Amino acid sequence: NKYIKQNSSGIIFFISQCSGPSMEPTIKTYDVIISEKLSRQFFRIEKGDIIIAKNPNDPKMSICKRVIGLEGDKVCTSGPLDAFKSHKYVPKGHVWLEGDNLLNSTDSRNYGPVPYALIRGRVCLKIWPPRDFGYLQESPNHTSSR
Repeated sequence: NKYIKQNSSGIIFFISQCSGPSMEPTIKTYDVIISEKLSRQFFRIEKGDIIIAKNPNDPKMSICKRVIGLEGDKVCTSGPLDAFKSHKYVPKGHVWLEGDNLLNSTDSRNYGPVPYALIRGRVCLKIWPPRDFGYLQESPNHTSSR
C-alpha cells in the first residue's frame, strides 16, 4: 500500500493494489483502489461497504471484502452451493465479511466474524484501470440486504 494523504492525526487515505479473485467482478487483480480511514474511526462502516482489513489468519496481509453483517445481525453462514443453510449472529465488536465472488473467496464463512479493530479503511474509489474509474458498484450477490 502507498499512503497519499496525511494530517496531524495520521493517515486519512491510502492506495492499495488488489490481487486475487475473491472480489470479482467488482474488483479484479491489479485494480487500484483508494480507501479512507475516517469511517472506521467514527464507527461509520455499514453493510454493503467494501473494506480493507488485516487478515485474521495472517495480520501481515490485508484482505479486501464486503461487509455483510454488523454486530447483532443474523447472517447466513453457508456457502452458495450448500444444500442446507445455517445462520449465526455477529458478536459485539465484530463484522461479517464476504467476497463478491462467493465461489472463490476465503472470508467469514471460513474464519468467522472479524474483529472491528482489524478494519483498516473503507474503499471509496477505484482509480485503475482508467476505464473503471469511479465509485464501486453494489454487490452482484445482493448480499448487503440479507
